[in-house]
Amino acid sequence: MYKVIVALFLIFQSLHAFLSTDNTDYQQQLTALKNFDLPNTFLKDSIFISMKEDAETYKTKHFLKTLENGDKFIPILQKMMQEASVPSEFLYLAMTESSFNPYSSSSARASGIWQFIPATAKLYRLTNDSFVDYRRDPVKSTEAAIAYLKNLHAMFGKWYLAALAYNCGEGTVSKAIEKAGTDDINVLLDEHKKYLPKESRLYIRKILMMSYISNSTDVMLDNGSEYLLNRANNATFVKVSVKGGTSLKDIAESMSISMNELKAYNPHLKHAFTPPVNTESYVYIPQDRQVAFTQNFDTTKEPQKYALYVAQKGDSLDKIAQKYGTASQKLIELNGLKSAALKPKTELIVPLGAPKASTSLMQEAVYIAKAGDSMESISKKYDISLDTLLKANHKKEAWVKAGESIVIPKR
Repeated sequence: MYKVIVALFLIFQSLHAFLSTDNTDYQQQLTALKNFDLPNTFLKDSIFISMKEDAETYKTKHFLKTLENGDKFIPILQKMMQEASVPSEFLYLAMTESSFNPYSSSSARASGIWQFIPATAKLYRLTNDSFVDYRRDPVKSTEAAIAYLKNLHAMFGKWYLAALAYNCGEGTVSKAIEKAGTDDINVLLDEHKKYLPKESRLYIRKILMMSYISNSTDVMLDNGSEYLLNRANNATFVKVSVKGGTSLKDIAESMSISMNELKAYNPHLKHAFTPPVNTESYVYIPQDRQVAFTQNFDTTKEPQKYALYVAQKGDSLDKIAQKYGTASQKLIELNGLKSAALKPKTELIVPLGAPKASTSLMQEAVYIAKAGDSMESISKKYDISLDTLLKANHKKEAWVKAGESIVIPKR
């Protein structure tokens, strides 16, 4: 027994020596600097040094909780960045921006892990409509972030400048370089000249600090989070194809997981079903439940169809429910409404079933708008005048949203 104890002690000592980070951490810091095109002398940056000396501030449960938030995403996103030849340290840019919370938002209406504002999201084709917000899709948003960062790198020539531009904008960085007469990081971050906003001056330092801490074996061991060091070996998620309008409940039940767990992998979905305007759609599922999904999910089941209805003046939930052959309580639950009160232009998701017969419904049909449709294109499709179509739908403009239900009056 004594020999076993001594042997275990020696193994533990050897393991601890192997995991000692004095030299390893230093090399990792140099690698991070190199990946960001930063000089080694940046390790002597006084503010960065003070942040390291005050590392206990960062060794908090909140910081480690943030790593756990991204645990299901990090391995795949890291692989995507490596394959795109983008420094994986940029994951800590996402960490700085959103704490890996895909539902994170800002006063500038930025959203998602990478905090895309509406204009940039549109530029990189991250759709945000009544059914999805692809800024919150971990894969699609990372694809967009990679494209954006590579464009910024092509513009400025250095990764640290790309990171700064991501934070405060290309124009601000360009003006700072012009004013400073150089793109040297030590000059740009000058605390007295203030070429860049204070938040941006701390930005690079925060990213490097997070990289340092999350790769520090000592920090992880000290906080009982050593499993995060091996997160690349953990099961993450896979993408599977389903029909548009498929219920998330049906998908979750096929794998014996909760709806909350499934939603955690699919933060881009705004409702408990996939976008009904598409014939084919997709969801992300836990990798270790893929076999269960393949074996149990009923691919022959036709999903419920939905449409987007824009409330008009004088509308009520009862009236809309009657029109679509459903119950007002169903509309309340489906749309997460707090009451039955409706304001004009309120967007409602409505189930498409067999509508109750009525004189008005017998005289009209309903068309579900698709991406790229307009009232003008719909009027031509059904060979009716644009003015007639606009009046039938109480509209003044020819613009429509994908999924919106458009009444087609009988001629």
